[in-house]
Amino acid sequence: MTKKSKPGVSRRSTLALMGAGAVTFATPWVARAQAKTIKVGMPTILSGRVAQLGTSSRNGVTIEVDKINAAGGLAGRQIEMVIRDSKGQPQEAARVARELVNTDGCELLIDAEASSGAFAVHEVARDLGVFCIHTNSETSSLTADPKQHIPNAFRTARQGVHDSIVGGGYAAAIAKAKGLKKWATCSPDYAYGRDTTAEFVYYLKQFAPDVEIISDAWPKLFQPDYTEVVTKILQAKPQALYSALWGGDLTSYIDQANIYALFSQMEVFAVNMADYTALTVVKNLPKGIHSGNRYIKTYPATAENAAWADAYKAKFNEYPTNWSWENATAMMLLAEASRKANSADGKKIADAMRGLTIKSPFGADGTVTMRAEDQTLIGYAIGWGTTIPSEPYVPEVKSGDWKQILALEAEWKKSKGYT
Repeated sequence: MTKKSKPGVSRRSTLALMGAGAVTFATPWVARAQAKTIKVGMPTILSGRVAQLGTSSRNGVTIEVDKINAAGGLAGRQIEMVIRDSKGQPQEAARVARELVNTDGCELLIDAEASSGAFAVHEVARDLGVFCIHTNSETSSLTADPKQHIPNAFRTARQGVHDSIVGGGYAAAIAKAKGLKKWATCSPDYAYGRDTTAEFVYYLKQFAPDVEIISDAWPKLFQPDYTEVVTKILQAKPQALYSALWGGDLTSYIDQANIYALFSQMEVFAVNMADYTALTVVKNLPKGIHSGNRYIKTYPATAENAAWADAYKAKFNEYPTNWSWENATAMMLLAEASRKANSADGKKIADAMRGLTIKSPFGADGTVTMRAEDQTLIGYAIGWGTTIPSEPYVPEVKSGDWKQILALEAEWKKSKGYT
């Protein structure tokens, strides 16, 4: 005997309700799939002498990721950072970058390596086709050399040639005023140190043709003892010294050179001095070192820059570094490119990022631009000044002129065969 359906509920109605129920159960799953987190991999240096590079890079990213996620993420997808320590070893940087994509499932890469590791990560990005932003490497050729160019890799780090153009002009004016004709250099022996020093000397001589380099020193990256280097410089008796040492290498060099009173015997131009990671660590900061701006909350002298620095300090109990703003800028550009593309897909973000201009507390005019032709950052605040041993550390900064920077950079690229 056939069992009758309950009054008012037909078989067709029952199936319809079952179908509706299936949709109801499926909807949260679909929503979760659509709102799946997006993993962003970040190889960097979190151990050893320059661990501050990694920690301040991570902090710069974190402060912006929190804002992006609070505003809805990248095209509705919350960002999950996956950060790995490369220990400052290029081969490890490459291995970690590849693992972040292939094993951890990261769809985008923030390459927060120094130049020693950035070229290795760049080749991983080339091989895997994954979207990548170089946030710390300042070696000019990374983006200037067309052989390095790939459509999926960008740079938000400042570029060595830009600093060298501004620094060369600044140093030449002082050299002429004080008669500083005999110079020495002391920079780390790898791509960034070699390239940036050559660029600085080139522009120094362009602006002050009488200058002569009488001695050069190339300490190894992370070298523990600088006695031989300091002695060599003192024996040469230069009137001025240029250095592209940075981070823990720079602070160790200064502490050791202070023993020999090196800084009282010559005019010193250290492009990487004006950064809190150096200014607050040196035991006895010499007075009157000339430096390019790395990061200080008073330059650019805007309310936006000061507010960003104060918010960073409130969160991490220390002031930002040059690496902090470079990594923060990467996330700011990533968020705006994603919004413009209405997508979290790396290729679509890359297409939207080329030529993109955004408001920025670090911009010379309140904005920065991801230049389309070589996918590198321009328009950031850049200048040189003289340090003092206490806040504000660099009371006056002579700003570089981006019109001049771009004109001289174009000539430099042509001379290198890059254009």
